[in-house]
Amino acid sequence: MAEERSEPLVSLLSACPCVDPDDDDDDDDEPKGKFKKSDHVAFYRRQMQGPNLQHRALLDTMVLTEKGARFELLEPDTQTRLLLLVSPCKNDTVRILIDELRPVKARYRVPDVITGEQQCEQLRVERRSRDSVTLSWSAGRHQVCVRRSPFRVEILCEHEVMATFNSEGKLWFETLQGGPRATSRGSELHEDPPPLLGKEVFGQFADVTADVPSSVGADFCLHGFGHVYGLPEHADSLQLRDTSDGDPYRLYNLDAFAYDLYSRLGLYGSVPLLVAHKDDRTLGVFWLNASETFVNVHYSDSDPQGDQTPPVKSGRPQTDVHWLSESGVIDCVVLLGPGPQQLFSQYAQLTGYPSLPPLFALGYHQCRWSYDDEADVKAVDSGFDRHDIPYDVIWLDIEHTDGMRYFTWDPVHFPEPAALQRHLEEKHRKLVVISDPHIKVDPDWSLYCEARDAGHFVKDREGRFYQGSCWPGESCYLDFSSPATRAWYSRCFALDKYKGSTPSLFVWNDMNEPSVFDEPEKTMPKDAVHHGGWEHRELHNLYGFYQHMATAEGLVTRSGGSERPFVLSRSFFAGSQRHGAVWTGDNVASWEYLKISISMVLSLSVAGIVFCGADVGGFVKDPDPELLVRWYQAAALQPFFRGHSAKVTKRREPWLFGEEVTAAVRAAIQQRYCLLPYWYTLFHQAHTSGLPPVRPLWVEFSKEQSTFAVDSQYMIGAALLACPVIKPGVQEIKVSLPGSGEIWYDVHSAKAYEGGKTLSLPVTLDTAPVFQRGGSVVCRSTGSGSCTAELQQLPLSITVALNSQAAADGELYLDDGHSFSYRDRKAFCLRRFNMLSGRLLCRPASGDGAFDCDTVVNSVTVLGLKSKPSAVTVHASGCEDTSAAFQYVETCCRLTVSSLQLRVATAWDVQIL
Repeated sequence: MAEERSEPLVSLLSACPCVDPDDDDDDDDEPKGKFKKSDHVAFYRRQMQGPNLQHRALLDTMVLTEKGARFELLEPDTQTRLLLLVSPCKNDTVRILIDELRPVKARYRVPDVITGEQQCEQLRVERRSRDSVTLSWSAGRHQVCVRRSPFRVEILCEHEVMATFNSEGKLWFETLQGGPRATSRGSELHEDPPPLLGKEVFGQFADVTADVPSSVGADFCLHGFGHVYGLPEHADSLQLRDTSDGDPYRLYNLDAFAYDLYSRLGLYGSVPLLVAHKDDRTLGVFWLNASETFVNVHYSDSDPQGDQTPPVKSGRPQTDVHWLSESGVIDCVVLLGPGPQQLFSQYAQLTGYPSLPPLFALGYHQCRWSYDDEADVKAVDSGFDRHDIPYDVIWLDIEHTDGMRYFTWDPVHFPEPAALQRHLEEKHRKLVVISDPHIKVDPDWSLYCEARDAGHFVKDREGRFYQGSCWPGESCYLDFSSPATRAWYSRCFALDKYKGSTPSLFVWNDMNEPSVFDEPEKTMPKDAVHHGGWEHRELHNLYGFYQHMATAEGLVTRSGGSERPFVLSRSFFAGSQRHGAVWTGDNVASWEYLKISISMVLSLSVAGIVFCGADVGGFVKDPDPELLVRWYQAAALQPFFRGHSAKVTKRREPWLFGEEVTAAVRAAIQQRYCLLPYWYTLFHQAHTSGLPPVRPLWVEFSKEQSTFAVDSQYMIGAALLACPVIKPGVQEIKVSLPGSGEIWYDVHSAKAYEGGKTLSLPVTLDTAPVFQRGGSVVCRSTGSGSCTAELQQLPLSITVALNSQAAADGELYLDDGHSFSYRDRKAFCLRRFNMLSGRLLCRPASGDGAFDCDTVVNSVTVLGLKSKPSAVTVHASGCEDTSAAFQYVETCCRLTVSSLQLRVATAWDVQIL
């Protein structure tokens, strides 16, 4: 395996067109990376500095329909008339939609994100006066009150106002009036804009909006809430910060190489979901808009008094949220909870449940930009075996292709790609290759010609195919917003079309914000034209979402609909959880980036993007051995687990740093594999309920205010508390154990600790602190194997952590790990374990599934058992009771029952006497 020369970071930055290493972060006119801040954006300035509009609801225009209540709105000064539709749905959500009453042409509405038709509740008038009308549904538990002037919509739960739409009168809706547009590139201006049109200049680029400006905006007051989360992707804390004295949160997908930390500038993906939490309610606001969006957040200590409705309690916190988008309509959904679990379910019903990944995707992935050739790949693969480190997938970056032509192979370095995949598949391992959205302009390349001739590329404003610069040089960009283009792209993954591919090849979508090296903000200009004549500005944040969709559908189609896909995407939007995994992009090898990766993964998880992770060790720069070990330990406790590094960094396969580091990394990866039965069960739970596998502490301890801002510790499911070491040179860490009355068990020592306290825990380089919650049952594999396929053949061990009532419960989900048989044939096994009164029962958790598997439990460990039992007996269905061998350790109150051989798929119980 060739050892590569390390170069300074500035060399990499210079080589990558995504970043100018000479940028001065203090230059307000040219922000770092040539990325805009809010004061560079015309529609943001217009809304923030514009007149205070006073919309009125014309209550006498109300019509109750099967989809809710319809009202007309009037702005008296401008005589603008809007159409309001308030739609309560059966899953305790309320949708608010505002459009022009009589538009001269249709405005863009985001398609394909909301799944299916939402079932609406029928409204009835509860109260009516000259100034307001109150409508109720759901046996009167929920209400909306539409106020005439100033126009507001109040949403009440149990007669208490939870949220107010247009509380501060910031409703903004620029109506379309037709007219030309102009755009300049550099100094060339194609046509002079009429006086009414607004020109926005950034660097040497100018953009003039189509027709007239068409931005929209609105505000919400969230009553009683002092903590809000979500709005990924930002390299910032889990709890959103108050933006009153700084930049708003920006949602605009960008290729943000080596991004700034604790910044509200947009990164690679956008999910316009904000989640608010207080000790008795969790509430969400989903703003369905794919254009450039800003969000301002303002916390205050009490609700304003005056003409507020009586149900709004005074003297309590509130959060005001102001959404501003460049175009589209106002389309927002309020998710009413009441708890975190219900909110996650509501959001999943709205935008789709996370897909159930194939089991191998939850293993460890080894990646680099780039592995040199087939011999290099085989050497790395054998290195993992030689050092007894499990892994499942090895990845190839752009250099595996023939001159950056995707769906091809370099004929010199990868002459036998199918043979390479078969070599890996013999060990039950997979290969992932990169496939970016740009297509090299090459008239001699059949794939380019096919896409060109079928009209599959985005066009410029003159009707020509848009061309921009990326890795291959001059490139065209596939128009994934077109269903025909997506279908064509999906067919490109067919085995007979993608030469050299096999069923064990999977895909990585990169650069799909989209990244364009020679354009403003290194992305596609807003005047590019997509399918249906829509400008890029309307749907920018959907671009990567659509490529992710088409790729996943291509892999499903390749297998004839029988095999689950695996696709990693850098860019994403709400609903991307249906298509696969995402990662946090081009991070840096530093302790601060390790720390922020936890906050970023938690923010993604809260916003429904549950299969997520960060590049282990940092993509750029070289981590020191301690940082590398700590990053492996932390990343092994996150959903997506991949080591990745840039080509000018030193090679960093786990065995290149000495035996101590190799042993620590090996232990972290092996522990990940042992825990995969639990992880897989959590992903099944996410797939069926929307609950994220990793959760902020407040999700599980919703009434405990001390957890509301914690983002250095988190829960893996409901059972495990992860406390990664994220600072250098520490010999002790502080662990906050949540839950007064809870019991926590150190998974390594089995020592018990009381909840509601802070623990000082000694740590060494090989310590990765994890605690199991009293009252939980966790299933692990007895070994790690060399990959997940071997893991499936190993017996299980069960750890029962008793709570203060000496009880515990948990679940285990099993299927074949790769196909859709769990969905189509109900070929799965979902088992429930209950411990009560000294008796552990294994029973079906669902009557739906039937999966014939030979998986056995060979040991049960009980934590927190106060005294040594006299005997342990086992009763299995159809068998006589037998005595079981056991060991009891009095110092930590741990009982281990061994040599059991109990089939998971059958009913059995273990009685402790």
